[in-house]
Amino acid sequence: MATQAQSAQAPQQLPHHKVKIKKPGQRACNEKDAKGKLCGGHLKRWYYVDDIMEREHDGDVEKAFGRDAEIYRCEHCKTLYLPSPVDPQGTNVAGQGQISTPGLTLPPKA
Repeated sequence: MATQAQSAQAPQQLPHHKVKIKKPGQRACNEKDAKGKLCGGHLKRWYYVDDIMEREHDGDVEKAFGRDAEIYRCEHCKTLYLPSPVDPQGTNVAGQGQISTPGLTLPPKA
């Protein structure tokens, strides 16, 4: 059941692509096929400016979202995902990683 808030932020659909908004922390596609089975493909950052197939579609993604938009694409079904407004931009999906302590050295092996 769609609420007014969900329908208000529905992404602009393109003629050659299905466009969705990622959920916070989402890393896999949640698009269902004709049988109702989840796709489950990994979402990868898509550099559409360099994509030859996108050029054949007259660059409709670039026209709609600009040249440097952060867009993810499912590796299987090719559904496009816009980043969630809740997720921090430019952060690695695996997290921050281990912080190193400057000047910390390990003793040499004996």
